[in-house]
Amino acid sequence: MSSIRQQDFIDSIADALQFISYYHPEDFVRSLAEAYRREESLAAKDAMAQILTNSRMCALGKRPICQDTGIVVAFVKVGMDVHWQDASMSVAEMVDAGVRKAYLLPDNVLRASVVADPAGRRKNTGDNTPAVVHFDLVPGNKIEVDIAAKGGGSENKSRFTMLNPSDDIVEWVVSQLPGMGAGWCPPGQLGIGIGGTAEKAMLLAKEALMQPIDMTELKARGAQNRLEELRIEIYDRVNALGIGAQGLGGLTTVLDVKILDYPTHAASKPVALIPNCAATRHVHFVLDGSGVAQFEPPKLEDYPDVHWHPADDARRVNLDTVTRAEIAGWQPGETLLLSGKLLTGRDAAHKRIVDMLAKGEKLPSGVDFTNRFIYYVGPVDPVRDEVVGPAGPTTATRMDKFTETMLAQTGLIGMVGKAERGKTAIDAIKKYGAVYLMAIGGAAYLVSRAIKKSRVVAFADLGMEAIYEFDVVDMPVTVAVDTQGRSVHEIGPAEWKQRIGIIPIKQIV
Repeated sequence: MSSIRQQDFIDSIADALQFISYYHPEDFVRSLAEAYRREESLAAKDAMAQILTNSRMCALGKRPICQDTGIVVAFVKVGMDVHWQDASMSVAEMVDAGVRKAYLLPDNVLRASVVADPAGRRKNTGDNTPAVVHFDLVPGNKIEVDIAAKGGGSENKSRFTMLNPSDDIVEWVVSQLPGMGAGWCPPGQLGIGIGGTAEKAMLLAKEALMQPIDMTELKARGAQNRLEELRIEIYDRVNALGIGAQGLGGLTTVLDVKILDYPTHAASKPVALIPNCAATRHVHFVLDGSGVAQFEPPKLEDYPDVHWHPADDARRVNLDTVTRAEIAGWQPGETLLLSGKLLTGRDAAHKRIVDMLAKGEKLPSGVDFTNRFIYYVGPVDPVRDEVVGPAGPTTATRMDKFTETMLAQTGLIGMVGKAERGKTAIDAIKKYGAVYLMAIGGAAYLVSRAIKKSRVVAFADLGMEAIYEFDVVDMPVTVAVDTQGRSVHEIGPAEWKQRIGIIPIKQIV
């Protein structure tokens, strides 16, 4: 029988969450580096270079890989011979205590993203608690924990279906990817759960994402069972869609496909699909009574020799003087470097603005969108001498329903976010001669280095969803939707899907 101290468990949870906030799993870095070397799409290669450069920067600076520092999910296996030496809390309460300690650590403050009363006020809990904890009692005298920080952009793209027993799982999975778009920040992984009941399949899909990336090794040795055959088939067919890194079109959309299954009812075939984004964050640890868990940092020399820098032909844009006539000449897929003053705003700020406009109220002083751009972001709080913490883009489609009003009534001419826009937003962009620019999801710390000044100008009560004004210098973005409504997220994948159809398979395995 082992004796586990409550504080050792709490400290281990906190240390694990800090560790994964700035260290990618080594298998992810290695797999992404391999995909980068194979990639033939210049846009996708540039996106991967930003993600890999950001990963190294975060490891060196011990700052979050992504501004969305996730909702904590923990799978806790408690040995039935474990003795809790001094426990005054439940295990779930211990996990939450560890989350609270990790997310409020002064040297590396992590963004609190969890809101209570989800169907009502949606008030931020302030410390990212509570976590989502799954328990299992198992034989033995140890505690095993798999813990992850799951980003909202990828979690929101989860899918579930009840197939007929004779239906094809691969066909269903592949059919879901185009509709998922790029909001889940590919390249990443797909977790798939098959069987059980509805809730069991979803749980299996989430747990599958805790497994290490090993697709290269699997393909080299060949499948040895049906699940491995499914993994390879789904991997090949998803990548053949040509969606590519950040949805820009390219050879690699997924780095791996993970599957767990469970016996199910004879009349049922539940299948769950949960993607993991480029900000993959998870770790496994074991407590045996000997103290706090230890985590081995990756070696910096094992990171690929990839150091992103702007393309020589990137167009430099002065946000303080840019005009509608100027943006009309921008082309889908073109690289821009933004400098000047940039307002921010995401879901809660947009809703408040639209509600104020509907009531005929004036917007707060300092919030004038005339000939301005808005950046969809909720940054991490700064530490030490930082102007702002990691500040990568959030998923732009969540702002689609506000776009018509924003463009029609505020004088806004451009937006910056992550991934594609939906038809409603694209129609409004074309109607008002605006543009949508895309920053790279998974490069939050790199993007934050372009922000030289930051101040809250409105809605401070919304916390990370307040409206900021950033002064930026050479902030890298891509023209995703031009003034004519042409979208790089339609053009790029269509081109690469066609090209992959004639590229020898050896180049994309």
